[in-house]
Amino acid sequence: MKSFNTPSNSSTINGFILLGFPCSREGQLLLFVLFSVIYLLTLMGNASIICAVRWDQRLHTPMYILLANFSFLEIWYVTSTVPNMLANFLSDTKVISFSGCFLQFYFFFSLGSTECFFLAGMAFDRYLAICRPLHYPSIMTRHCCTNLVLGCWVLGFLWFLIPIIIISRMSFCGSRIIDHFLCDPGPLLALTCKKASVIELVFSALSPLPLVIPFVFIMGSYALVLTAVLKVPSAAGKRKAFNTCGSHLAVVSLFYGSVLVMYGSPTSEHEAGMQKIVTLFYSVLTPLLNPVIYSLRNKDMKRALQKF
Repeated sequence: MKSFNTPSNSSTINGFILLGFPCSREGQLLLFVLFSVIYLLTLMGNASIICAVRWDQRLHTPMYILLANFSFLEIWYVTSTVPNMLANFLSDTKVISFSGCFLQFYFFFSLGSTECFFLAGMAFDRYLAICRPLHYPSIMTRHCCTNLVLGCWVLGFLWFLIPIIIISRMSFCGSRIIDHFLCDPGPLLALTCKKASVIELVFSALSPLPLVIPFVFIMGSYALVLTAVLKVPSAAGKRKAFNTCGSHLAVVSLFYGSVLVMYGSPTSEHEAGMQKIVTLFYSVLTPLLNPVIYSLRNKDMKRALQKF
């Protein structure tokens, strides 16, 4: 890992400063309590779904196996940022080490990419269940489901490995302040001593792909699902099909809606406050809401959770 040098001297600085949410000491304590409660509720909600799927034999199907893995992912996704955020609320220095910063950077983006791949995998499962119901048992076998799960994890964690290794080996100069609550690539690249346009171009090209490719796949899957549902003659059949997809669509809308606001809005490039709020929504609040959405809209999951 390269050292962090100031322009005036070559003294080594041990890390970066994450500003987080600057406010009074009382405000910091209030935010600490608020996010502690959100974090604990997120862990409890997603862990409950995992346990319900594990112990209810009726939920040992590809749809719920994917959901259990997704909940496991959400636990680690929120853990990649919130514990450090909570520590910063109580810290006077708000320093994060080089290794801590780049580890957080890697896990946050890798887990986020894995989430996109899982959402696409779940959309594929719903497409098969509705558009190919007779072939569903022969296509979505246990072996296929296992490969789908492993593929999501492997792709998500390999995607950003090389760009993050390259960025972590660069030298950083001047201010070490990151106006965010996590190590975001934009502020990090702004602190490099020498502007590496090639690295920035590679990162800019690679970063959107785990978002865009699964999103296009999800939209294509649901376009086919919608076409198939509209051909169902009975209203009860249509309602059942929409209920099957409703929870997943709600989760996709929450996650991709906030991410598109973050990376699609021109104001998000300039306003640090907007960046923090939107990042907070898809990195902290979405993992909290997902168990609620799945438990409220899915009768089998609701019964399993009540039994658990």
